Amino acid sequence: MTAIALPRKRVLADYVPALAGVPATVGVLARDLALVAAGAGFIGLLAQWSLPLPGTPVPLTLGTFAVLLTGASLGGVRALLSLGVYLVAGGLGVNWFAGHKDGFGGATFGYVVGYLLAATLVGALAQRGGDRTVAKTAVTMVAGNVLVYAAGVPWLMHATGMDFATALDKGVVPFLIGDGIKVLAAAGLFPAVWAFVKSVEKR
Repeated sequence: MTAIALPRKRVLADYVPALAGVPATVGVLARDLALVAAGAGFIGLLAQWSLPLPGTPVPLTLGTFAVLLTGASLGGVRALLSLGVYLVAGGLGVNWFAGHKDGFGGATFGYVVGYLLAATLVGALAQRGGDRTVAKTAVTMVAGNVLVYAAGVPWLMHATGMDFATALDKGVVPFLIGDGIKVLAAAGLFPAVWAFVKSVEKR
């Protein structure tokens, strides 16, 4: 049996010009490194919008939304590297996790690991056209959110001693409405941006 590879589509970051005045490969590498760093900084910035919720160690934050936007904009590999920078730098002391926190471990660290998984998946799906229509973007973003929870909930159980039902109640349920709003916002944003990009290309 022969696997059929779907053609890779451009993501928004591919439209950022490479560094001029240097060999093409160097220019592209410089651009990509800058995008990786910018993605990590963007997530760190939005993660500071953090609202503690009563009864749970997991805050309400815009970090997840930033992760989804970054993943879809950068594509799989650059998103993986960007979130790798965010995770490692935060673990080593850069206080850009939610609520100006840093360090490996803690009750919410599993969600940060989930960020890396989610951004990589969302980026890979965007490279297959998963951010071009409202429906596809919504599915892509939901898939990313599921990975955040899939990593965050088991770690929350490990770190706090919660059972599975309690971890769901404390680490998932309070955030479903907010995550739904984020999905809808992304589902409206990306197709609109792509429509603009295509209109510019035709000029």
